Amino acid sequence: MKNFYSQFDFQSELLFESLTSDEKKLVYDTMEPLMIKKGSLLFYEEGIPTGIFQIKRGKAKKFKRGFSGTEQIFYIYTTGDVLGYHALFGEERYQDSCEALEDLEVNFIAKDVFFQLLQDIPALQQTFIKNIGHEFGVLANIIAVLAQKNLNARLAINLLILENRFQKHDKAGGIDLTREDLANIIGTSPESLGRSLKQFKDEGIIEVDKRVIYIKNTEQILQLLNVENGLNE
Repeated sequence: MKNFYSQFDFQSELLFESLTSDEKKLVYDTMEPLMIKKGSLLFYEEGIPTGIFQIKRGKAKKFKRGFSGTEQIFYIYTTGDVLGYHALFGEERYQDSCEALEDLEVNFIAKDVFFQLLQDIPALQQTFIKNIGHEFGVLANIIAVLAQKNLNARLAINLLILENRFQKHDKAGGIDLTREDLANIIGTSPESLGRSLKQFKDEGIIEVDKRVIYIKNTEQILQLLNVENGLNE
């Protein structure tokens, strides 16, 4: 699958990579370190944006609650990701929420400081605008998977995506999420998720250690998804 992972990755950890050394220093000098406790919200739906965040260590979930109160998780942020800037550019309230899945270390740039940086560093503004376009495509791909794929296919795709994201920071590659959060990512109930996980385990596709899931047979997942060309093309 050509560019499979990039189709589902915001790539926001790369936002500052194209800057010069002096420009990076200017950005990082404006950052305020914060500690966010597990279960706390970095921002919430209908909240007023006050700045942007960069995750220095940990994981957080981007989600929106449905009419029934059920969460739909659209993304899991990991170390290095930058978030919270869409509402600033749109001059509107947050359209979703972001919650710490574990204790987080984050860097925060206040709204006024961020806009000043965009003026002082033209390349930064261009990079953010380009990345917003990419993220729109990622969300469209995620919605298409939720709407068009059956449960096992949704689980298979998301296991690949999550393993790839988590492996960037933990070479063991285990997918460490609660069953409720994983169910809310793939759009099903924890009970239905449990049955699919058991099927995958019985077929030798995954191994489970407590709540951590390890992919043991990527080829079977590719066959399930009718993918013939591999993931790295």
